[in-house]
Amino acid sequence: MAEQRVEGWRPDVLGDGYEQLTLPLGADDEGEVVATLVRYRPKPRPWYEWPWKPRPAGEASGTDVLYVHGWSDYFFNHELAEFWAGAGARFFALDLRKYGRSLRPGQTPGYITDLAAYDADIEAALEAMGHGAPATRTSTDAAAAASTRPLILLGHSTGGLTLSLWAARNPGRAAALVLNSPWLEFQGSRIGREALAPVVGWGARVNPMGPMPNVDLGFYTRTIAKEQDGEWEYSHEWRPDPSFRVYPAWLTAVLAGHATVAAGIDVGAPVLTLLSARSTIQPRWDDEMFSSDVVLVVDDIAERTLRLGPNVTVARIDGALHDVFLSRRPVRDAAYGAITRWLRGYAPSR
Repeated sequence: MAEQRVEGWRPDVLGDGYEQLTLPLGADDEGEVVATLVRYRPKPRPWYEWPWKPRPAGEASGTDVLYVHGWSDYFFNHELAEFWAGAGARFFALDLRKYGRSLRPGQTPGYITDLAAYDADIEAALEAMGHGAPATRTSTDAAAAASTRPLILLGHSTGGLTLSLWAARNPGRAAALVLNSPWLEFQGSRIGREALAPVVGWGARVNPMGPMPNVDLGFYTRTIAKEQDGEWEYSHEWRPDPSFRVYPAWLTAVLAGHATVAAGIDVGAPVLTLLSARSTIQPRWDDEMFSSDVVLVVDDIAERTLRLGPNVTVARIDGALHDVFLSRRPVRDAAYGAITRWLRGYAPSR
């Protein structure tokens, strides 16, 4: 199915080749709720290259990719979009409700009480991409339905957890999942999560928006922000330092997601999980943080990703940060190389 002809696409803050579409989702007690879909449209090939210089098909040729960001984050990575476009895919990214482009004045950033509520955000994005649920498709032409482009879901951290849970609830919709340091288990492991969950759950019932301590010490920002020791420019309003405040009701929703994964789910598609080779989680700065995950315990995540289904590949990238695609250039090249090799074996065909 072709990308839907939706009115309302407009230039995006990322500049040439990027457009955004606001996806209305109704309202809650904080006002209007929207998600925002971003698409990357590379410049067409010059007329003098066609058809005399045909290009080989990329490893993701004919597919559509939907990226979902992590906690206290939004989509800003040009290079990621350009990689997938170069591999032959149409690239889209979704800023979920109350994040980034979708955050409205007066709203609590990132706040949600059930990760399944993001189904509405994802479905709205997929509908605009031409991947709406079968019940919403207007075409009854069997040939048109058969021509639907395969969908690859790409999720980072909390986005990887959210997409994994969505795929398990919607079998057959996604053809493949690529997960970038997905937050599939709490940092204290299963034992820590099971001990913490009742306490946080009680707090969520008594005072769901009672502020919890912010444990972000700024180390991760130091490794990625260009004005510090990193390479990346982004909006510090949409990706603040320290990160968004955590609330009991939100953390309860995340812990419930972790418990669901721990019990075992089936996302119904091949999975590639990219992780750093090591973690460095401590209260004092160490230069090892430039080449490791300072957010998650990657060994625990490597084990949990095996609970996503029968066909899972784990790639441990030496020197990677928590967001593998924000690591140093040689590390990013290694990560993109891992995706390319995996696609050669598992890329869905049209």
